[in-house]
Amino acid sequence: MSRAVRLTLAASAAAIAALVIGMIAGGRAFPRIIPGLPDSGAVVRWGLPLSKLLMDSAGVVTVGLLLMAALLLPNDKGVLGKSALDYVKAASWAALVWAGSAFLAIVFGVAESIGRTVPQILERTILTSYATQTTQGVALTLVVLFGVAIALFSRGAITAGAAAGLLVFALVTLLPAPLTGHTSSSPNHDLATSSVSLHLLSLALWVGGLGVLALHALRKKPQLDVVATRFSRMALWCYAGVGLSGLFALVARLGALSDLWVSEYGLLALAKIVAFVLLGYVGYWHRQRTLADLRAGKPRAFTRLAGGETLLMFATVGVAVALSRTPPPEYAVPADRAFELLGFPLPPPLTLAGIFTMWWFDLFFAVVAAALAGLYGVGVIRLLRRGDHWSWGRTAAWYIGVALLVFSTQSGLARYAKVMFDIHMIEHMTLSMVVPIFLVLGGPVTLALRALKPAARRGDRGPREWITTILHSRFTKVVTHPLVATAIFITSTYALYFTPLFESAMNEHLGHIWMTLHFLISGSLFFWVIIGVDPGPHRLPYVWRLLMLFVTMPFHAFFGIALMMMGSVIASGWYEQLGRTWGDTLLQTQRDGGAIAWGFGEIPTLIVLLAIAVQWYKDDDRQARRADRRADRTGAGDPELDSYNDYLARLNRADKGE
Repeated sequence: MSRAVRLTLAASAAAIAALVIGMIAGGRAFPRIIPGLPDSGAVVRWGLPLSKLLMDSAGVVTVGLLLMAALLLPNDKGVLGKSALDYVKAASWAALVWAGSAFLAIVFGVAESIGRTVPQILERTILTSYATQTTQGVALTLVVLFGVAIALFSRGAITAGAAAGLLVFALVTLLPAPLTGHTSSSPNHDLATSSVSLHLLSLALWVGGLGVLALHALRKKPQLDVVATRFSRMALWCYAGVGLSGLFALVARLGALSDLWVSEYGLLALAKIVAFVLLGYVGYWHRQRTLADLRAGKPRAFTRLAGGETLLMFATVGVAVALSRTPPPEYAVPADRAFELLGFPLPPPLTLAGIFTMWWFDLFFAVVAAALAGLYGVGVIRLLRRGDHWSWGRTAAWYIGVALLVFSTQSGLARYAKVMFDIHMIEHMTLSMVVPIFLVLGGPVTLALRALKPAARRGDRGPREWITTILHSRFTKVVTHPLVATAIFITSTYALYFTPLFESAMNEHLGHIWMTLHFLISGSLFFWVIIGVDPGPHRLPYVWRLLMLFVTMPFHAFFGIALMMMGSVIASGWYEQLGRTWGDTLLQTQRDGGAIAWGFGEIPTLIVLLAIAVQWYKDDDRQARRADRRADRTGAGDPELDSYNDYLARLNRADKGE
């Protein structure tokens, strides 16, 4: 039996053992059976968590295999090497296991939900109803469908770009099932949803990457030193993400600190924390000792440590599955429908002071803002230390955009935006028409291309090469085409508010996140085409940029007028559930929101006009100086100016009759 097979079996045994211990500690292994009530039996009681453990493990392995192929192994100008192709093919089989275990989870989930054994529920109508009409069933069905899709597309993936796309797809597939469990029922469900999402993504990249790295080492595959060094850099960020998100996930679920040691859920969470600390120590040892041994040609020390760390990680996955099967401790929350929907009490009547003082922490956009501010600052510092110049105007524009993003998503404006349509429209317009202007004027792509170093290996792809590849990709050429960017910017607004999409997005935290992200991305795409300073596939003349701006802005005015003239309330089901008794009626706030959409466009239009004027002036000045330098080098004048002077001379001679 090979060492790779032994490690796989040992990791599986560690995960199962941790699951069993966690189920026993959490009281889910041998629950009290009440006579007269339906019981699905021991097969279902153990089959459901085991199938979910297999599903989670297969998903993590799929992510690790695709991560290894796309980002950790060097490639030759975007084409996968032999080892990378082997990992992509292995990811295809892992994705099939992922989909199959999700189907088993559906079967066992049906049996548990109605208290029947497996043979009693094997009817097409029962399974179909659960898979299409229940939240957990729909989530597992998505995992089945997405897993099969990943398996099929992996068969034909031969480029690093295709493997990276499949990696993103796999990470998205991880999210539906866990986010429909205890997370969705948490009182602070916004924080719970964001923290669990970040936790899952960081953990999958970390555990999956390390597991496949250990197999790579045991199989004595080439380029182990390069792969280990790259993974070590990524693992540090994953460790920070897992720790931060895990902390916020506990805050969202526990009512008091004492719940950590007086409840089964808290004890399992403590076990997971201990495993996390041990993994951090092992990772520190790995960076300090084994990487140096590996570069010195001593791979055995690295193999032993990586194998042990893999076992501990998969044991942690087992504890996590047991934790997901254990209900969190109950604590008193206000019996308020608004609190259930919003995650916070209905705010008091709207005041200007309330907007600036009633801050509400949104983890997702806090992480986004911190990443945008931190990465940009690191890039500027790197350029300055190197002795290169970077415009302070661009830096100021970028941080103004980040500050406005923080204010729009974290302040009282974000609280009232969920309660009142007119405040929501202020948030929408700020995120789609003001924040993007300052972000694109910051020139983040140009900064990244100047600050990042080329890949150490010729033909390989580092961060700089990936940015260049994305800039020249067919997808970027399509979405940055002026007509496409304009269409996305205009039509998405009408499609959101004049269909049920808006109410659906308001009812789900993930939907609200996607809606807010769409505002930011669609606006950034549109203004990047008009006033962006970064290199792009399409560079419009300044006259056409002005025309594009003047053609687009009236559509927002028409949208505002349409809102003001409507006689029915958009997303009435959402707003009526909140029970707001102060302020204007729902229809009046909607009409006020239309007036805001109508008049708000003047502010960004003025900013963009000033930006285009400055850019146009600087471009003309640059061309004039370039022409002067060319004339100085060649000793010849400007051909256009000489031709114009000759034309004036001919006119003068004609007037004199010469």
